[in-house]
Amino acid sequence: MVANSSNPQANNISLQPREWGFLGSFTAMASPCEVLMAVDDQHIAEQMLQLAFQEAKRIEQKFSRFIEGNLIWHVNHANGVAKPIDAETVHLLQFAQQCYQLSDGAFDISACPLMSLWRFDGKHSVPKHIDITEAIEHVGLSQMTLSDSHVYLPSGMSIDLGGIGKEYAVDKTAQMIAKQWPEHSVLVNFGGDIACPITKSDGWQVGIENPQQLDNAAALLTIRQGALATSGTTRRYIEVDGKRYGHIINPKTGYPVEQAPLSVTVLAPNCVMAGMLATMSMLKGPDAEAFLQQQGVDFNVFRG
Repeated sequence: MVANSSNPQANNISLQPREWGFLGSFTAMASPCEVLMAVDDQHIAEQMLQLAFQEAKRIEQKFSRFIEGNLIWHVNHANGVAKPIDAETVHLLQFAQQCYQLSDGAFDISACPLMSLWRFDGKHSVPKHIDITEAIEHVGLSQMTLSDSHVYLPSGMSIDLGGIGKEYAVDKTAQMIAKQWPEHSVLVNFGGDIACPITKSDGWQVGIENPQQLDNAAALLTIRQGALATSGTTRRYIEVDGKRYGHIINPKTGYPVEQAPLSVTVLAPNCVMAGMLATMSMLKGPDAEAFLQQQGVDFNVFRG
């Protein structure tokens, strides 16, 4: 099976038969990606996997702020000049604005200056308060101006779509596969963010990671249709002078959220919604559970 005609091995693409169909896997968006396909025909499974791989890579290449020369890079380096953007980007930025408003400014894709200060790379150091104060001056999505064809950021401001990009890729990929092969159930799993667009009568078994024992599942869920997303600080945190700092940053204070859960998993109709609610609940810190109960969704919260 060749999902990438140049070098499939470079992206760890593989297709393996299972008793329920086929398991396809590859690497994208700095995450392990899987597509579970309830199909008997290997050729169809190969086509599904290739579609998933290409769509995941397309979204990564377009929206990752770490890829020099792409659309987001140009927006972030516009130096106070409005940049033209396409309808897909407008759609994502509008959703980011909604998240910002619904969270009272806590869910903020413009928090890049703060994210650059807090390095969860094993060095175990806390940024200087004066640096955090200066960075906050360049944070606040209310400063972004968005039209149906252009986006404007003040000089010194930048955006990162990482908080919604992977979930968007999951939904988009799942929808494309479902549209082309509506008679087959699939489960798209990009780094733990999951969508199942077509009902599987006996469901897909999904394990939820135990934050205190990363190799073991803390719970097993059966998903027949819908989506699931997880937000947490299980793998990205530092400890300094006995205090644990998770990677979920409060853009208003510039510091990691206090008393946040180790992880939150939310089930919702689509992955973007599930991811938004999971992240928002993390930002609520000690009130995460109460927030999710108000939303009327199924969820799992793990605390230390």
